[in-house]
Amino acid sequence: MYLGIDLGTSEVKVLLIDQAQAVVASAHAPLAISRPQPQWSEQDPADWWRATLAAIGTIARSHPRQLAALRGIGLSGQMHGTVLLDAAGRVLRPAILWNDTRAGAECAELERRAPQLRAITGNLAMPGFSAPKLLWVASHEAELFARTAMVLLPKDYLRYLLTGEFISDMSDASGTLWLDVARRDWSEAMLQACGLSLAQMPRLVEGSAPGGMLRAELARDWGIAAPAQVVVAGGAGDNAASAVGMGVVAPGEGFISLGTSGVLFAASDAYRPNPAQGLHTFCHALPGQWHQMGVMLSAASCLRWVTQLTHAADEAALLDEIALAGPAAYQAAPLFLPYLSGERTPHNDPHASGVWFGLRHDTDRALLGYSVLEGVAFGLRDSYLALQAAGGSMRGAALVGGGSRSRYWARLLASALDLPLSLHSGGEVGAALGAARLALLAANPQLGVAEVCVAPPVLEVVAPEAQWQAALLPRFERFRALYGQLKPLF
Repeated sequence: MYLGIDLGTSEVKVLLIDQAQAVVASAHAPLAISRPQPQWSEQDPADWWRATLAAIGTIARSHPRQLAALRGIGLSGQMHGTVLLDAAGRVLRPAILWNDTRAGAECAELERRAPQLRAITGNLAMPGFSAPKLLWVASHEAELFARTAMVLLPKDYLRYLLTGEFISDMSDASGTLWLDVARRDWSEAMLQACGLSLAQMPRLVEGSAPGGMLRAELARDWGIAAPAQVVVAGGAGDNAASAVGMGVVAPGEGFISLGTSGVLFAASDAYRPNPAQGLHTFCHALPGQWHQMGVMLSAASCLRWVTQLTHAADEAALLDEIALAGPAAYQAAPLFLPYLSGERTPHNDPHASGVWFGLRHDTDRALLGYSVLEGVAFGLRDSYLALQAAGGSMRGAALVGGGSRSRYWARLLASALDLPLSLHSGGEVGAALGAARLALLAANPQLGVAEVCVAPPVLEVVAPEAQWQAALLPRFERFRALYGQLKPLF
């Protein structure tokens, strides 16, 4: 048996699979976010551990015989978060999360200190990344920074408690701005720019390689028959883990996630950065592979927001209203800039805000809802164009995340991107399944990636619609022009 642990922002999910990758059991436990000040987003790492123990405990009680046969654990986690430990391994402060934007000024300072940043990391300095957060801590919490002995990413804090070791993987480390992404190793120059050293960084392994062994006392607590044989894989950042779970491992393969944030992910066999347009270029979770990724900070969260704002019964009801509007939606709807939390790709602008442009007396709830769906689609088109500018490509993409449940949104997105989108069974467990697959590979080195990382069955392929696409293209050009005009005003 193999366990995948996915540490998300809103919950911890665990998934138990057997050697044939059949799902045996799953469980989850919720998490809360603390926002003590504007732009801040934090979590207590102790809450992650409590949630992990609770979720695994559920499986231990419901499937004790199966969990007893555990041979591997894989970890997936929200990226960029910072867990600071002192010399005794104690957490020094709440973790600063990926969607925390307090470190905008520190991004400019980091680029000043390390002019080679983009060449080394393949990315822009963005407030959500780890390195600017450490500059903020050094500036605002100097005494605490001086006591920092180890810096871990969220899932690697779980690994520390599972194994007692400080280890990370290449994909997650790519989001710190401390990794030389082409060389797949820590960059001493980038660490020095933040007042850090290699001694404060975990050891690096590939995502499918062993990354520690489960502590004997935990194995006993969970009733595992052979505790000395449970390997913990290197694991992956959440998007790379989702890609492994969706079988997106070869060049030309990709996925789009319509979750709280929006992600356009393309697998690559080479290092092809495009930092100028905010495209992320990271190591993949598998040896010798990379991936390119456009990220927008608000996607399905925009749909939740407009549903609440307009007092629709729920998101499904609003989507039904939008669909009934027909072609009038894209003929009369206002334009929407989906920057409710600022934006990453392509603008790297934490000050960008959401905007409705073109409101009239006859603008109703359906048109407002349509404009929001379209604005998110246009944000992902921005990412797709940035990917193409970097030499990346996708033949098609799997569509995952909560927003993928809407066929209407899928048709709109396929038409905006001019890209066929496939809907798969099991997409909702992508990251947890990817983590479990990495555990399977780490515990069984004789297995090949191609035989383990297969795509789940396709339920439907949503093709672009020519008439819709023709209507969208001029609206997209106005969408892009609108941000350019408003940027100085944000």
